[in-house]
Amino acid sequence: MRWTERQLAMLQEMNVRVFQQPSAAPATSKNPQSAATLVDTLPLVPQATQTHVTPPVVASVSTMSLVEPSSVMSSEVTTMDWLALRRAVAQCTACALHRGRQQTVFGIGHEQAHWMVVGEAPGEQEDQQGEPFVGKSGQLLDNMLRAAGLSRQPGPPEEQVYIANTVKCRPPGNRNPAPEELSACEGFLIRQVQLVQPRIILAMGRFAVQSLLRSSEPIGRLRGQVHRYQGVPLIVTYHPAYLLRNPQDKAKAWDDLCLAVQTLQR
Repeated sequence: MRWTERQLAMLQEMNVRVFQQPSAAPATSKNPQSAATLVDTLPLVPQATQTHVTPPVVASVSTMSLVEPSSVMSSEVTTMDWLALRRAVAQCTACALHRGRQQTVFGIGHEQAHWMVVGEAPGEQEDQQGEPFVGKSGQLLDNMLRAAGLSRQPGPPEEQVYIANTVKCRPPGNRNPAPEELSACEGFLIRQVQLVQPRIILAMGRFAVQSLLRSSEPIGRLRGQVHRYQGVPLIVTYHPAYLLRNPQDKAKAWDDLCLAVQTLQR
């Protein structure tokens, strides 16, 4: 098959090498780095983990993934608009995390985006900047989104994402969020989903999956399926921070992104 330059750039970021059939006509592109050049410069993954990347087949909808808003969502939160919700998060003292935060990490992106990305908990840089997915993990996420024609920057809703975390304050030492901390922030996340009304959700990481799908299954068992959250198709994938530590799984994350694109197109 012929890969587009966007797909090749994504594959390069995922450390996946692909074979591009030679074309009789020279490539024409405003980008001085042609598709053929990109193929030649793709870094190799270890031999044991090389794979031929093809868009996965949509699996059957998981019935265990049907989740309704939980009782932790107060009646006040259910009626909040964006401004009121942002203020409520900034003033929240429902759990001990508020004591050590520099600022809350509410979310960023188009408020009517077709895509919603849900991560886990803010890290040190997120706590300093008040924005989710910054630093190296944010750069990797941006590259993944860019390859799919998406961005967190201003633009039309169909090309935008709204990014939020399950927890709005940084756990000390970047530790995993505790169950009571996830529960304290759950109403805020539910309301964000209701306000955005996304057409697809990308759940990145174990705690995003636990919060949205009420599942403790490993991510590897939940990938490759179309789950649903409040009626919205949801795709499970690895967190960018995990991918930076385990680059051999970047090809799987590419498969997940392909599945999300296919699902939305349907």
